[in-house]
Amino acid sequence: MKDGNGTLVTLAAFFAIMSLFAIGGANSAVPEMHRYAVDVQHWLTDPEFSETFALAQLTPGPNVIIVTLIGYHVAGVIGGLVTTLAMCGPTCLFAYYVGRASDRFKGAAWHSALSRGLVPVTLGLLASSAAVIATTSDYSWLAVAITAGTAILAFFVRVHPLWAFAAAAALGCAGLV
Repeated sequence: MKDGNGTLVTLAAFFAIMSLFAIGGANSAVPEMHRYAVDVQHWLTDPEFSETFALAQLTPGPNVIIVTLIGYHVAGVIGGLVTTLAMCGPTCLFAYYVGRASDRFKGAAWHSALSRGLVPVTLGLLASSAAVIATTSDYSWLAVAITAGTAILAFFVRVHPLWAFAAAAALGCAGLV
């Protein structure tokens, strides 16, 4: 643990606030998580952050696991629990109450306008996340080629993404990345 309870409070406060701005899920908040964990707090380096992100994407289940992994890296098991509860708790409460209100106003013009307006916001946040991860991970020309190839493959060809992971893992095992 970096500096005891102060770090746990910092983790809890940051991720509780972050949870309310993670429109589209935890991946949409990756740029801010990176800025705070790497640039502000210096808890992780760029390579550690990109490895944490990759591990979170490889694990089954929700993408919010990146929050747990950051907390674990900073403050062990307790840090992982604190960050997970901080990221999920406020959002769950907010979603519950907004969902109930949303059902009451389903036919209202402002409701459908709000719903349509959130789509481009979510896409923009996810694109920003992709840019941050690509810039922290692409430390060689081969890594850039893997990123570009994976993006092209995912966009134009209907191939399961695990094949891209397998190819990148093989290149890594061969010592090329």
